[in-house]
Amino acid sequence: MISTNDFRTGMTIEIEGEVLYVVDFQHVKPGKGAAFVRTKLKNVRTGAVTERTFNAGEKIPRAHLERREVQYLYSADDQYHFMDMETYHQLALNREQLGDALNYLIDNMNIWILQHGDRHIGIEIPNSVELEVVETDPGLKGDTATGGTKPARVETGLQVRVPLFINVGDRVRVDTRTGTYMERVT
Repeated sequence: MISTNDFRTGMTIEIEGEVLYVVDFQHVKPGKGAAFVRTKLKNVRTGAVTERTFNAGEKIPRAHLERREVQYLYSADDQYHFMDMETYHQLALNREQLGDALNYLIDNMNIWILQHGDRHIGIEIPNSVELEVVETDPGLKGDTATGGTKPARVETGLQVRVPLFINVGDRVRVDTRTGTYMERVT
């Protein structure tokens, strides 16, 4: 059990059988009345973000997640297949379990699978990935200093706003937390 006074961003807790990730928290001490903790919690399984208020000092069970390194192999029939890097066993996850991470998965990519007990509840991907631009308007010479952007589609199908000088075939680094362009990779 962990006290709500000890909440930190990134901590996982368990409430009503659901594993929740602490996205944000704030300790509030009003001038009148008891202190409380206001939180934003993300359901690890569904990805839904909810706000919840706890009494200060309330005890909540901490969820212990196991992270295992896996490699993405392929997808077939709405199932995404991974190989455990330690045991070489294959496992499959569905689209719902992967959520927005599908926008960043490329073949042979190493990621971490999150497991709570015997249940696979999701994956954890790197903060940024390198993806190839497969569709965008052609870049024009001299468009490097204007600061404008244009839409581009990368190899996973994700639409990203990129600078005007980016062309088809260029590799770009994309932030997986926000889905935004970071830099061109040379």
